[in-house]
Amino acid sequence: MITSGENPGERVKTVSFPEGQDALSVEMLDGRTVIVPLAWFPKLRAATPAQRSNWALCGGGFGIHWPDLDEDLNTEGLLRGAPAPGSTSTRDTQ
Repeated sequence: MITSGENPGERVKTVSFPEGQDALSVEMLDGRTVIVPLAWFPKLRAATPAQRSNWALCGGGFGIHWPDLDEDLNTEGLLRGAPAPGSTSTRDTQ
């Protein structure tokens, strides 16, 4: 079920961790790609490549779950630029 604030195009298509970057990249079904620093998500930053690659869609495609890490992100937060609570985000100091 899609709530009034959700756009079907904002569902996750793929997740990657670009080589040479300390970042998470999420491609949406509508063609947008959101790239955020791993400093925003300490569990992902500390994870091994194998743990990072073991992800699944959740929340009807609006979320990403890493079962090995017990970590969940959603597209709404990614699009808002919302880091995880307690992260070392430069947004907190601006």
